[in-house]
Amino acid sequence: MKSLRDLFSSLKRPARKNVVSYSLPVTDDSALAVPLMRRTPRTPPQPLPEPILRISCPDPTAEDLLRDQHQNHAQRLVRQERWDQLSWAIHTADRGRAMTPGSMPIADLMGYGARADVVMAVEHALLDGTPDPQAPLLAGIEALEHILAEFDGDPVIACIVAQAHMDIGWAWRGTGWDVEVPTRNRDAFGAHFDRARDIIDPYCSKKNQSPLLATTCCALLGGMEADSRLVSERYETLIDLNPLNPRAMRAMGNHLLPRWYGTYEALELEARRTAARTINIWGAGGYTWVMFDAVTYDDTACANLDLPFFVDGLRDILDRNPDAYTVNLLAAYCANAIGQTFSGNDLADQHRAKIAKCARWIVRDNLTELHPMIWAHAARGFDNNLRVNSLKRFAASGRDDAMRIITNLFQREIDAGEKIVFTDSGSAPLLG
Repeated sequence: MKSLRDLFSSLKRPARKNVVSYSLPVTDDSALAVPLMRRTPRTPPQPLPEPILRISCPDPTAEDLLRDQHQNHAQRLVRQERWDQLSWAIHTADRGRAMTPGSMPIADLMGYGARADVVMAVEHALLDGTPDPQAPLLAGIEALEHILAEFDGDPVIACIVAQAHMDIGWAWRGTGWDVEVPTRNRDAFGAHFDRARDIIDPYCSKKNQSPLLATTCCALLGGMEADSRLVSERYETLIDLNPLNPRAMRAMGNHLLPRWYGTYEALELEARRTAARTINIWGAGGYTWVMFDAVTYDDTACANLDLPFFVDGLRDILDRNPDAYTVNLLAAYCANAIGQTFSGNDLADQHRAKIAKCARWIVRDNLTELHPMIWAHAARGFDNNLRVNSLKRFAASGRDDAMRIITNLFQREIDAGEKIVFTDSGSAPLLG
């Protein structure tokens, strides 16, 4: 495998004319010769019809504001070269298992903010797939490497630099099949992941109580040959360290698909084991979280799904975490990510149709406000590597999808002349 350095050494308003003026002949009766113009009375503007569906649509949402706050705080500390303060802040959040209401670990948010400038610069350079040979693709990551050397032995800094390498590797590779990825891009992906492994492997081999380290060790699986046992072991460690984080369960389910490192049997086994280990926190929701993305991407996994167990999990998740972010996530998942997916696999499509019907009770019983970005991402399969040219248009598409779907869920009431108003306690029809 080539080293990173060897790999990149080859890369007025116009004037008015011909104006003719006319005047009336001056006579005593000239005023009578010109009829007076009567002004048509202006019609007062008519009020717009009241919308048949009213729901709060905060922009940004409380969850978005909180996530941005943590990311921006870390980004400012990096720009001010206050790495010691950053390391301590992330370590404190990680040790305390601090989360946003939408179940996002704050340590992960700050870790991303710390590497955002470096990663985004490379992503921008690779936007069209053919970077400028003069683009400083290594400048940012080399600066992080100097910080790593300065803070030798600091696991937080090691995670930031290793994850930056992995993010840059994915920016080079993309999410297509291996045969679709150019050799140069594949080599860059491998080189960055090799370096990330060198940085973080010494920590992965030790027993530790850091969810951030466990997350980084799991992320390394994306660039290595692994079997279902190694995948299960790493994710079990992460889930046990912070069972309140559903992203670890979702990622494990995805990586246990045969297209990655697992089998359908391993997927089902780990979903049930996770549900058993987290029953006091999520009820049956552990099974649902593990299967969440797997049944979206894979028809056979969906056909094999224990549907009643999965639906019980949806209810248990909302009973235990009824915040607006989670409600929008599950509603958009059922109605859009699952509800708009049909494959031709009869059993998989039957299961997806039944999951899609869950959107009705999720929206009616739990929805209080609309988060358009979640609905937009759901329509595109929650692709984390999706490139969005206009966030405003992207959010607008999510809002349009959500309003169309929610309107359909209340079509019977609307046809009866009722208006649907969402309040803090849920939806309520009002007589028109």
